[in-house]
Amino acid sequence: MVESVKRAVRILQELTGAAPRLGVTELAERVGISKSAIHGLLRTLESDGLVIQDAESGKYQLGPALVTFGNAYLDTHELRTRAVTWSNLLAARTGEAVWVGVLVDDEVMVVHHAFRPEGVVQTLETGATLPWNTSALGKAVVAFSPEELQKRLLAGPLAALTGRTITEQATLAAQLKQVTEVGYALENQEATLGDAAIAAPVFDRSGAVAGAIGVIGPVERLLEDERRQTYAITTRETARNLSRELGALRVGGRPSPA
Repeated sequence: MVESVKRAVRILQELTGAAPRLGVTELAERVGISKSAIHGLLRTLESDGLVIQDAESGKYQLGPALVTFGNAYLDTHELRTRAVTWSNLLAARTGEAVWVGVLVDDEVMVVHHAFRPEGVVQTLETGATLPWNTSALGKAVVAFSPEELQKRLLAGPLAALTGRTITEQATLAAQLKQVTEVGYALENQEATLGDAAIAAPVFDRSGAVAGAIGVIGPVERLLEDERRQTYAITTRETARNLSRELGALRVGGRPSPA
């Protein structure tokens, strides 16, 4: 039974990375079991809405039930729940979009997205993931994570999304050290060309880093000298207030940055 569950999870993982669908033979090769076994698992997953079969090609893709599971995860995530009000306030104070993220393996998942106050067309990024080293959110979290986890993540692999993504271990390690000193992290077109971000870590009642909150926007606006300093102070202050709401007494067991 446990092995069947593992295989079912593996199917979902393969379909998550597929573009856009996979057939029984392809899945059997990727998972490493017979086509008959894959077919049986797919039928079970399909009956619960976890996968669906395309009528024209006969191939499979992720099903609508996963949306319900994803929404349930977000709705019960304490950091996201507590961050809604603070994210809206930060967006109002800076005039920029705000993301709240948590570390999931070697990626950062956006668990909440407060839109930029101006009435421009914006895409909701809640649920999106980014390699930790390409985002200010990821750097803010990893900088205050346990040393063992930090070393493992720095050892790679380190993804590159743009030509400005930093993939040198020594450079990233130096950046993480600086984050612990100033209390916030920067991202300069490392995930998307033209965009920048400033993020600060959020801590829970145990003193452990729970995630990060940050402002996202055009690089020429966010990283302009005077505005960058103002945004950094405001973001760091918001992160501290959110941490207090989560029950944190001090910043990750370390002295609070000045």
